[in-house]
Amino acid sequence: MTDTLLPLLKSTFGFDAFRGRQAEVVERVMAGRHTLAVMPTGAGKSLTYQLPSVALDGCVIVVSPLIALMHDQLRGARAAGIRAASLTSADADHADTRQAYREGLLDLLYVAPERATGEGFRALLDSRRPALFAIDEAHCVSEWGHDFRPDYRLLRPLLDAFSDVPRLALTATADRHTRADILVQLGIPQDGLVLAGFDRPNIRYRVMPRVGAAKQLAAFITANPGPGIVYCPTRDGTERMAASLAAATGRPVAAYHAGLDPERRAQVQHDFVTSEEGIVTATVAFGMGIDKPDVRFVAHAGLPKSIESYYQETGRAGRDGDPAEALMLWGADDFARARMRLSELPEARVASERTRLDALAALVETVECRRALLLRHFGEHPPERCGNCDNCLDPPRQVDATVLAQKLLSAVYRTGQSFGAGHVEAVLTGRSDERIVQRGHDKLSVFGIVAGEEARLIKPLVRSLMAREALATTEHGGLMLGPAARPVLKGEAPVLIAEPPARPARRGGRADRAAANPVGDPLFEALRAIRRELAAEAGVPPYVVFHDAVLRAMASERPSTRAELATIPGVGAKKLEAWGDAFLEVIRQY
Repeated sequence: MTDTLLPLLKSTFGFDAFRGRQAEVVERVMAGRHTLAVMPTGAGKSLTYQLPSVALDGCVIVVSPLIALMHDQLRGARAAGIRAASLTSADADHADTRQAYREGLLDLLYVAPERATGEGFRALLDSRRPALFAIDEAHCVSEWGHDFRPDYRLLRPLLDAFSDVPRLALTATADRHTRADILVQLGIPQDGLVLAGFDRPNIRYRVMPRVGAAKQLAAFITANPGPGIVYCPTRDGTERMAASLAAATGRPVAAYHAGLDPERRAQVQHDFVTSEEGIVTATVAFGMGIDKPDVRFVAHAGLPKSIESYYQETGRAGRDGDPAEALMLWGADDFARARMRLSELPEARVASERTRLDALAALVETVECRRALLLRHFGEHPPERCGNCDNCLDPPRQVDATVLAQKLLSAVYRTGQSFGAGHVEAVLTGRSDERIVQRGHDKLSVFGIVAGEEARLIKPLVRSLMAREALATTEHGGLMLGPAARPVLKGEAPVLIAEPPARPARRGGRADRAAANPVGDPLFEALRAIRRELAAEAGVPPYVVFHDAVLRAMASERPSTRAELATIPGVGAKKLEAWGDAFLEVIRQY
């Protein structure tokens, strides 16, 4: 059946063939079968309901959690010639949209879950049977997911009221437990799961201890041109980081968090979406509603909430398939705060959240391939090495720090489990000062028992022991033994850590790979310039006109006619008609 859709795929989206498992998902949709599609960000999830929307008789209802996300997708759909609309609190044309639906003049209708579950919307659907329900960000329906939304739980009665209408649930982020729950909550059979995999091979993962986040991030941004997102743990942190990075890099940087007024948030988001080099420092309130394909990097200034959150947030980079980079900076205090927050959760959630935190600890501690660890978390069986993470590109030497860990834990215990890492380090290395002498810590058996090369392992070892819960922090910031300390002290749990680098890690020419124009082609820059002009005239972000990959293909193949331009992947009939001549005119000048 999908073969018969290839002409429509070409004329609407400009593609000659489906990617990955798109064809399998579309095949199920066209056959009227319920489906859960788990596909990585950038794999083309939206096409699996947008193409059926122009092939099926009737309107496709898309349930999505954020207005900004719906409006981004709305612009893209309309640019491809799809008759699309949305019913949100930000739309003023509700009456016109409802009438257009009743008259069969819509292919796609986007709606938030809280509106979709209302009686008024149900009455609208009763007036004309929908062709398909597409539930985007479907992990929000599961309490086991990392971003549970109670409104998603209320969708089932609506779906069951139209039991003969196929339902398509879509997510990029769901572990085995969450996937099983989504199937149950949305009434999708077990054989309806299409698991396309989680690997994003174009993203390079890098994890580093935080030793001056602003300077580390400034260096990272300087080496990575193009738009980017820097996630910060606090609202104040986003403001301070934005000012620091703007001053250090000369790049446009804006802060985004839930404490800003709605107009300011909307402006920051608009500027970022339309920019080709802008940077946003943000809390996790930013990003889920961003359908921007050309984000070249995502950085975390602190520990993310979970592996699932990390995967989703880093997945906002490189959606266009071009090389992108993800950097995480972490510190021992991140784990201390996260473990303290566990005590604030309902008892039923503590065990699962502790497991999530342990998975993060394994990610930051590992000396093996980080991508392999990520993919195993989601139930995959990847190769041992990916060749595109820091541990694969610069393999760290593993050090057996078990004996040093026992010394460190003993020093924490013998000094009373109330002093910070600096004081404990001073005791271990025999650096006597007034505080140490006053408390008699220079008389302890652990005073001065660490020297030489072993001493430089103390700081990374503290981070490692905090991550694995052998160390914890007191309410005043001192170190105390954690629940995992006993097996380490008894020699039952070996402690292996990565040796800290003696010099900065190689960058591997990353800046060249990230550049949109790696060969410096002046025609490509001219095509980007006309794209900016056309996007401004149309009131859409530049990527809605064409992605960078399409412009690179134009610059390489230099088509001279509309027919030749139409052969370039990503050039559909509507875009060819609207903008083709302007790009051809530029090409003829070079």
